[in-house]
Amino acid sequence: MRSVLAAVVAACIAVTFPVTARAAGTALVEQPDGTIKVYKDVHIAIRDEEMVLTTSDGIGTLVIGKAACTKVGPLIDCIPYDATLYQNGWKDRVMLKSGTVWLNPTADPQPLSHSSAKIAAHGVLLSVTSKHGTYVSLTGTIDEVNR
Repeated sequence: MRSVLAAVVAACIAVTFPVTARAAGTALVEQPDGTIKVYKDVHIAIRDEEMVLTTSDGIGTLVIGKAACTKVGPLIDCIPYDATLYQNGWKDRVMLKSGTVWLNPTADPQPLSHSSAKIAAHGVLLSVTSKHGTYVSLTGTIDEVNR
């Protein structure tokens, strides 16, 4: 059964998630022309039924507004289908071609389904491609949960 991102994540994380401000995410953005930029210390928040990813300087924010999610063992697997980029005073809707978000709401590292990789406690693994060909990947831990 699939549902909205925040409802599933908030329900799973709310009881066990310690809120600390550490901004431990790392994002990689590859443009269609091959240009790559890496962003360290990305703040990852689940806020108002959205996943909000903000650069350490606060200039860029990618908001995953809607996603279809399902629980896979202790993990949550989501397919995002709505995103908005806020940058330099502009708001741009990002048309997504494909993507997935894996969330670990538990306090322990968990193995990723059909993989030898593990997702950190309260971790996030995101990979999306826009219809324009921009690829974004992110790994990190959730810094903030507000319902």
